[in-house]
This record gives sequence, C-alpha cells and structure tokens, in this order.
Amino acid sequence: MIEAGSVPAGAKLPTSRDLATRLGMARGAVVAAFETLIADGFAEARVGAGTYVAASVPLLVVSTPRPGRETDVYRPAPGTLGPGALGVQTPDARTLKIFRGLVSRHLGKLGAQHFAYGDPRGGQALREAIATYLRSARGVRCTADDIIVTSGTQQGLDLFIRAILRAGETVWVEDPCYPMARAALNGNGLRVAGVPIDAEGLDPERGEMIARDARAVYVTPSHQFPLGVAMTMRRRLALIDWAKRNDAWIIEDDYDSEFRFAGSPLTALQGVDDAGRVVYLGTFSKVLFPGLRVGYLVVPQALRDDILALRSRTDRYPATLLEGPLTDFIRDRHSAAHLRRARRQTLAARDALVAALKTNSRLDVQVPDQGLHLLARLPDGSDDVALVERAAAAGVGARALSRLYVDAEPSQGLVIGFSGYSADVMGDAGRKIASLA
Repeated sequence: MIEAGSVPAGAKLPTSRDLATRLGMARGAVVAAFETLIADGFAEARVGAGTYVAASVPLLVVSTPRPGRETDVYRPAPGTLGPGALGVQTPDARTLKIFRGLVSRHLGKLGAQHFAYGDPRGGQALREAIATYLRSARGVRCTADDIIVTSGTQQGLDLFIRAILRAGETVWVEDPCYPMARAALNGNGLRVAGVPIDAEGLDPERGEMIARDARAVYVTPSHQFPLGVAMTMRRRLALIDWAKRNDAWIIEDDYDSEFRFAGSPLTALQGVDDAGRVVYLGTFSKVLFPGLRVGYLVVPQALRDDILALRSRTDRYPATLLEGPLTDFIRDRHSAAHLRRARRQTLAARDALVAALKTNSRLDVQVPDQGLHLLARLPDGSDDVALVERAAAAGVGARALSRLYVDAEPSQGLVIGFSGYSADVMGDAGRKIASLA
C-alpha cells in the first residue's frame, strides 16, 4: 500500500499492539515487520509519537483500466454554474447562525429515535410543522398523516411514479416542461405527451385531444416552469374535473411558491381539489438550501399505503438528524423571518438583472412577479444553445429555452436564475449576457 501510494507519505501507521489485535497475530511479528519497513526506508520511527510512512518512498507504477462510459464522473452541463444558473440559494448569515445553534442543541441530546428504524413518512413533529405551514401559507388541505418527508421533489415524484403508475401509461406534461420531471417519467417507462402552455396555463381540453388515455398530469400551476405563467382558476377547476372523470392523478409541483413579490399569494391547486386527485410536491431546497435535502409529498389517502410500501422497501425512512432542528426552525417562526430577508435580496437581484438585460433591445425580458428565474426571449433565427455556451465560457449561467420543449415548436430564449447572488453580481451577469446576445 505504501509503494502504490494509497497510504501517503507522512501518514501515521497503526500501533503494533492495535495491528496485532486486528490481525489476530503475535505482536512480535508486527514489530518485526515495522522494523523491516524502517530498515528499507519505507517508514520512520518517531520517539514518543509512533511509526510514520517515510517522506520519500519508491512508488510502484500501477496500471489502472481506462474508465468507460459507465464510470464517467458527473460533469455539469453548460449554463448550470455561475450567476444566472438555476437552483442556487444564498447563504444567509443570520439563518445559518440560528440553524447551527439548533443543530448543536439537538446533537447534544440525541434521542432514541436516532438509534432505531423510523416511520417511512418521517418524524411526527416535522410532519405536523409542515402541515401547519402548508395549511396557513398555501391553503393545502392536509394533516400530518398526509405528509411524507422526502429528500426533495425529485424523490417524491419518483415515489409516486413507481408506486402508482405503470410502464407504458401516458402522462401529460406542460410543454415546455421542467426537464428533471420529464426525465423521471421517461426513466420509468412512461409515455410523455406535451400539452402546449398558453396565457392560462395547461388546457385539459387540448390535452384530451393529444392523449385521451392519460393516467396523470405533471403541472407547475402557481409559476409554470419555465414560462412563468400562473394557471387560471378556470383551468384549475377544469383540470380537477378531468381527473375525476378519468380516474387520473394531478402531480402539483409547487417548487418556488414562497417567492412572490407582488399581489396576494396564489392558493395551491391542491387546496381547491374536493376529490382527492392531487399529489402535492414541495421542497426546502428553495426556501433554505439544496444541501438540506428535505422535501415533502402530500398524498391523497387512496395512494398512501402503496407509496409508503415502496418507501419502506427502498430507503425505508428519511434521515432523522436534521428533523429536530428543522422542526424548531419552522415552529419558532425563524423560517418566516428568513423568507422575508431572502425575498428582499432576491427581488433586488431580479431588478438588477432585468435592468442590465434591457440594455440589449434584442432581448424581450419578461419580469416575473414570483419565483427565482426569468425568461428573456430571443428573436427568430437566434441560437439560444450557442448563446448559453458563450455565456458559460464567460462564467455566467442560463438555460436554453428551446431545449425544454417536448412536442411543440421550440422558441428561442434564455431561462436565467436570479437567486443565490447579490444584486451587484447579477447586474454584472446581466451585462455579460446582454453583450453576448
């Protein structure tokens, strides 16, 4: 191991007593081996400190197989890094200080729940806190029994797909659509049918003309990704009626509803569902930070047993270590104060980005009242994919709108995030994009 470099120069070797115990052999044999290593220059003894790998040892040339496609490491696509990228959150000093204190307090008194397998739905206290929040802030009809804590919306969506739908069935998606949702559906063998988005959102009548046999629909009704349209109440009621008539399911992804900058909050589609046909997805990745890896699924009672059975035989139950701190963060209103600060910073970043982008008249900038991204449309004949690559080379993130379409004729444009960075940084990013467009 020393010759191959897997035990590096300067590393401390185990004590002879410890190594002899672990290997089940006489300590004298280990001492003899260490003495040989020292004599051959592979190790050195330090009085009172132990035995260490020598600073300079001959290394073997180890041949390693060239990795094939299956072992390639993950590489971010152009436009997914830097200011303007989607899904980035801002570290808030006050929030982090509070959260550190909550984590330290709970780690200092680990309860019995951490030492046994838990509820596949997640801890009762956290589910109660989430249910209380959703009822008051989003108008969701739920109790703690309806909540399943997940590692994010993607896991929640995957649990629903695998437990309830079957390969070969058809699912409507908004066209254009959130690509990770489409990937989850396609990856489970489902047929995806794109339903074009207009000023009122997804039209169920149009969907029935495209794919009458659909078993479910995936929608982002409060802030459509990526076009930013809010589904009208007329369309929401029509979609619920379609689901009732066809024994179908509505998957509502409410991914960034907390960030509304003007007007009254939009009630969740699930809140107007009187038939239990809506599966509601939410996450703390946008509210706090993606590294928390906590989301939630609000499940109609008719689906609960099947989804929980799948959860139990996959990852069994969610991690418990951060449930206590997160529960206190929500219950003690720290989350509400954090959101107020985050909205102010995000709004300032949005305005700076918009002002910078509007210096180029070729960009038709659509200023959103909600969410964490905006759409800048490009003239016909443009190449948004090439523009994203040029922006990425300049250190700026964005997504090509044309790549997000399913079946409809693609439009050219940029989907640009404005969260995670200060107003000054987003202003600079906007000026770079404007100069490249």
